[in-house]
Amino acid sequence: MRQKIVAGNWKMNKNSEETEDLINELIDKLPTDLETTVIIAPTFVNLASAVDHTEFTHIRVAAQNMHQAEGGAFTGEISADMLKSIGVDIVIIGHSERRAYFHETDALLANKVETALKHDMTVIFCFGEELKDRSTKSHFNIVENQLRDGLFNLPESAWANIVLAYEPVWAIGTGETATPEQAQEMHEFIREIVRKQYGSTIADTVSILYGGSVKPDNAREIFSKPDVDGGLIGGAALKADDFVAIAEAI
Repeated sequence: MRQKIVAGNWKMNKNSEETEDLINELIDKLPTDLETTVIIAPTFVNLASAVDHTEFTHIRVAAQNMHQAEGGAFTGEISADMLKSIGVDIVIIGHSERRAYFHETDALLANKVETALKHDMTVIFCFGEELKDRSTKSHFNIVENQLRDGLFNLPESAWANIVLAYEPVWAIGTGETATPEQAQEMHEFIREIVRKQYGSTIADTVSILYGGSVKPDNAREIFSKPDVDGGLIGGAALKADDFVAIAEAI
């Protein structure tokens, strides 16, 4: 059975006190018998505190990014070893904002993935098409190329530490809305690409998350689709009640 996951990407939000408050709210409000894996990704400066506050809970902590090098003259960057040293063993790689605003290429992301896996980290690998790609009906090709260039150099054994996160960038902050059917169509396509490359065992066990403006009022319908295994949540992850409702919707 595939792992069900709800991951909250906090992006550049929440100072130290606000981070602690939100974590405490989540601890209080998340059901203790929830079978879904719950992950939060605060900012770098609050990761160590988040690890401490979630130590005796079912909440796991992820980093929003990391550098591909082991160390060196890379001012402002964070290495995998630094993350592991504070108890963080999950990292989001390839988020649409990193690709768009920081010009991260598929080749760079493939390097980051290899570094993370070398340090026995779990990678939440993000990918997805923009509005222009959907408009020109090239969205399937874009997604396939991002997967192939970013992940298909990996051995089969590496996929035990890979979680896929499909982000329809065109449905985030554009006024356009992705339907649950569109989400399922792409997730089914993604799983079939993985199946062709790595076989049914990996395709049927890898979790594929949906990252297109999931909210409490649409989460249950999206998560009911057979190839959607959870969500990578943005804005709604910053409100405890909304995030808990989404986690309970699987």
